[in-house]
Amino acid sequence: MRIAVSGSIATDHLMTFPGRFADQLVADQLHTVSLSFLVDQLDVRRGGVGANIAFGMGQLGTNPILVGAAGSDFGEYRAWLDRNGVDTTSVRISETLHTARFVCTTDADHNQIGSFYTGAMSEARLIELKTVADRVGGLDLVLIGADDPEAMLRHTEECRSRNIPFAADFSQQIARMDGDEIRILLDGATYLFSNEYEKGLIETKTGWSDAEILAKVGHRVTTLGAQGVRIERAGEEPIQVACPEEERKAEPTGVGDAFRAGFLSGLAWGVSLERAAQVGCMLATLVIETVGTQEYQLRRGHFMERFVKAYGDEAGTEVQAHLR
Repeated sequence: MRIAVSGSIATDHLMTFPGRFADQLVADQLHTVSLSFLVDQLDVRRGGVGANIAFGMGQLGTNPILVGAAGSDFGEYRAWLDRNGVDTTSVRISETLHTARFVCTTDADHNQIGSFYTGAMSEARLIELKTVADRVGGLDLVLIGADDPEAMLRHTEECRSRNIPFAADFSQQIARMDGDEIRILLDGATYLFSNEYEKGLIETKTGWSDAEILAKVGHRVTTLGAQGVRIERAGEEPIQVACPEEERKAEPTGVGDAFRAGFLSGLAWGVSLERAAQVGCMLATLVIETVGTQEYQLRRGHFMERFVKAYGDEAGTEVQAHLR
């Protein structure tokens, strides 16, 4: 399968302030705040949901096509993704804007002050999926992840008009979308991804019940945190898959992206939905054990040993045939 992953491409600049923000705030002067924090740590990490998912698929050898927009500062990040099995040819490079960036400072009490610069992400709406499809000889599935909202709407409408199967994955953008936009983005999706909280928010904003949404999508894939994932289809029994045992819990950012990467890779291999969800849960477990969304290492022997322990020999034999 040729799978395109559309979504945000960003870098995170994470700083640590050894004191407490609260100690620097003067109650009767909050209307004229002017502060500078001397930080003692800076981590620059690659991120963005589109890039995170594509990276995970690249680790599993399924050669995803990343669709998104970045700035002229994308060169080093692009080289990293290329080395890790991602096709970045369809990434649009802005002539005027930097790659999207999240800048955040965390104090000793784990309070945070952050800013998100959308930058080149706003140009993702200018990307035409037909151009991408023509370049690679057609697309079998497009994941439409959190990105510039106009881009998400355009990609969805283009998938419908060109009869390209698509997966709807609103993620962080669901908070700013209204019911009409969400209805447009999910109607006719082959897969609808969300976590359990987002599932309820989708139903509240659209006014559609769970059954009504199931009638409008092929599969509803709901991640359940430590409880794994549930896959629902209208008129059929749900498929529930548990998570493997964690070796440690380092940091949860990017876990949902890793699940999607594993699940989509399973679809590309042609395995069952249950098996694809198991691959997704195993990859997500590697991410929660690592600080950073693309800092984990997929060592095949280690991956398969833990996969077999969690899901059995038969599952392991089937997945190992695809995992190179």
